[in-house]
Parts: sequence; C-alpha cells; structure tokens
Amino acid sequence: MAGAMESSIQTVLITGASGGLGAALAREFASRGLRVLGCARRADALGELARELGPPHAFEAVDVGDDAAVARWAEGVEAPDLLVNNAALMHDVAPAWEIPAEEFDRLMHVNVGGTMNMIRRFAPMMIARGRGVIANFSSGWARSASPDVAGYCASKWAIEGLTRALALDLPQGIAAVAVNPGIIDTAMLRKCWAEGASAYPAADAWAPRAAAGLLALRARDSGSSVDL
Repeated sequence: MAGAMESSIQTVLITGASGGLGAALAREFASRGLRVLGCARRADALGELARELGPPHAFEAVDVGDDAAVARWAEGVEAPDLLVNNAALMHDVAPAWEIPAEEFDRLMHVNVGGTMNMIRRFAPMMIARGRGVIANFSSGWARSASPDVAGYCASKWAIEGLTRALALDLPQGIAAVAVNPGIIDTAMLRKCWAEGASAYPAADAWAPRAAAGLLALRARDSGSSVDL
C-alpha cells in the first residue's frame, strides 16, 4: 500500500502511562500482543502497571519536561514503531489572567516542552531506522476554545502547530500526526467539569477504539490532524 509503513507496529512507547488515557492504552496495546514501553512522573502508579503487565513491557519513572532525564532514559530504550506523546497537565480552571505564572509555566513545560523532548530523543531513532509514527496528543481545545482553560488551550494549539511543522522536517517514511483523543472521563476532565465528566466514556472503554485508530496511522497521514 502506497505510503504505508513497511512493517506492522510491534513496539509502542507511551508518555504519561501511569493513569488515565496512558494506562488504558498501555493495557489495550499489551492485550493486542504489542510490546509497551512507558514513562510517567508517578513512580508508584507506574510500578503497579509494570507489575500488572509484566515482561516484556517496561516502564520508567521519567519527567518528560526534564530533557536530561529523557535523554538518559532514551539511551536504554529501543526505537518504538509508535510514539504516543500523551503526557499533559491541566491548570485549575480560571480566567486567563488569574492563572498563576508558575502553574502556566509548568503546564507549558510538560505539555509542549515534554513533547519536544521526546521528539528530540526518539525522532532520530525512527529516522535512522526509516520508519515510525509520532502521535502527539492534541485536544478538541486545540481547534476551538472555552472559557477558563486558556493555558491548556494554548498548549494544545501549540501541539497542532508543532506537529505540522515537524511533519515538514521529517523524511519520507516517518509520520507526525496530531491526535485529538476525544472527551473521556478522566481525572483531568473532572478537574474542569467535576461530575459532568461522568457523561463521557471511561478511559478503559475508550481504549480499544483509540488503539485501533492509532495503529491505523501511516506515513501518508503525516502532518494531518485526526480524531480518535
């Protein structure tokens, strides 16, 4: 098939794998027989996931916002076929001018800087091998806006632009795709909508469809924005 990857995806690397969408995807990919690598800041929750899934899956406590930490981790990690940049923070809901500077800075540091750090370390591996998909998790709030979430919107709009530009930098055979995972009942959504989040599917119910959509991405999709 023109534009398709030369071989099927066998190894998936997921950031923010300790809970929410990341953990749900890790379980789903593992259930499909794929090898899952993952990282997150929460070592305790990540350790529980590692014990649950067992070998050959591997997880490491890494703050993606720390480029040096990502670099150290990447030295011992194989090139993934699919990199899912999922790790993200949400600030407390408030008008833009009320978001504390350090809270905004931390959010951008993780949501945008963390994605860049992963790209910096893993894109060269994919390029050297000649294949791979980088899926940068975006949001519906990357293509629209709502009150009281200006910082989060800014970070996800940045992911859309970063992904389109990255796609122009990458050689043929490597894809960069901005992925809107949809609205899912997670701790992050409850931070925004409280009990209103329960009207949406839980992460485990969302994961099978999301995994199928991610596994369907090919080199021909590079530079596009897709919804799961």
